[in-house]
Amino acid sequence: MINLLILPIVIPFVTAILLIFFKNHVIAQRWISAISSAGLLAASIILVHTIYREGIQTLDLGNWQAPFGITLVSDMLSALLVTATSFIAFCCILYSFRTIGKGRESYFYYPVVQFLIVGVNGAFTTGDIFNLFVFFEVMLMASYVLLVIGGTKIQLRESIKYIIVNITSSALFVIAVAYLYSIVGTLNMAHISQRIAEINQPAILTVLAVLFLIVFGLKGAIFPLFFWLPGSYYAPPVPIIALFGALLTKVGVYSILRTYTLFFYHDIGFTHKLLAILSLITVILGSIGAIAYKDMKMIVIYNIIIAIGVITYGIGSMNADALTGSVFYIIHDMIIKAVLFLLVGLMIYLTGTSNYTKFSGLIKHYPLVGWSFFISVLALAGIPPLSGFVGKLLIVNGGFSNGDLIGALIILLSSLFVLYSLMRVFLNSFWGDPAGSMKKPELKLGSMMVPIVILIIAAIGYGLFAEWVYIYVALAVEALIDPAVYIEAVLK
Repeated sequence: MINLLILPIVIPFVTAILLIFFKNHVIAQRWISAISSAGLLAASIILVHTIYREGIQTLDLGNWQAPFGITLVSDMLSALLVTATSFIAFCCILYSFRTIGKGRESYFYYPVVQFLIVGVNGAFTTGDIFNLFVFFEVMLMASYVLLVIGGTKIQLRESIKYIIVNITSSALFVIAVAYLYSIVGTLNMAHISQRIAEINQPAILTVLAVLFLIVFGLKGAIFPLFFWLPGSYYAPPVPIIALFGALLTKVGVYSILRTYTLFFYHDIGFTHKLLAILSLITVILGSIGAIAYKDMKMIVIYNIIIAIGVITYGIGSMNADALTGSVFYIIHDMIIKAVLFLLVGLMIYLTGTSNYTKFSGLIKHYPLVGWSFFISVLALAGIPPLSGFVGKLLIVNGGFSNGDLIGALIILLSSLFVLYSLMRVFLNSFWGDPAGSMKKPELKLGSMMVPIVILIIAAIGYGLFAEWVYIYVALAVEALIDPAVYIEAVLK
């Protein structure tokens, strides 16, 4: 059973290799990719259940025991994120059948998506800080291809900025890892934590904590390092934006969460306070961006930035409630951002524009699309009992517990900006004069709505059954609050 934890990496890797041989058979690519993603989701769910029953799972590659070899570690946090990744990838692949276009499909779209999943799941599963860098690079290589596939002018322009930013970030990552290794003499994350506890984090490690924050902040898009995100995420087709918005920034956030609870927790008066302040500025600027635009894609993109700020504020607060809220919220945000991008893509498909002021009355012609969008907006804003409520409530409560009244209130008020930014899209584009849009019988939405409905049901269920989900999230947070649990499982 222990080999279960390697399946989320092996399944998409083998699938990607296999799909390359089906370059001229688009239908075969679609179904192989969908079946593989369904199998990946099943394996991820079994892994979560195994960890719940048996505890943290580890695998020492090549039989070199930790800390001397490369170790894969799947605790409840990484298993939940791998499951969410697998679920979202499955839905985005289904949505791609009708929307990505045969031109892109015949140029290795599905293999590259599988390689992206390899990188994301590998980053969530590795127990080695250098291999975290390696899986980051696998993920980024795939994202470079997905960003330019199709070769439109805006894609090529934005890809240059995206690649330069990520090359800089990767160079800083290697430098940070090298400095860390020079101090603690190990790359195994559990062993790094043990060594840092022994030397009690001298000043150089506080500097390294900030350097790692810059590296992961660039990848996760927190202030002042999110400048690259709006343009880069706006350029590719909608299924790719959904994958990027739901998964890529969350890998950066996960890395902050893991390192700031496992390594750099001895000087939280500086490092975590800095993270909390940057997070609040991220929320404020994201809120301004979300209400400034009339372009639906850009509004949802700025809502990604708001969510990143909310999650990292919970990490910066560094208490049980706030960390539990961050884990709750990161999974919620992965699901709800995916569904919102897919819905926006559907609306663009129906109307030919991403500007919500240029059409109205769409709910008269497409009621299922309209009410799906409405429920998604309420969930994103954290309206109870939908998926965003519990996580945000716990994060706010964690802020209040620390005596940070201003920070907690900013997080609370961000819900109003989120609600306003997207509810005006609903009121302008779905409500109003039905003559502002028209029914297009030739456009068949059935297969496009299936993944959207699946994601919405998941978002509703995630909120309604929060008490049941809490059992798993609490287990994930246990290893964050007490690093000894993680260390003991890895180093035995």
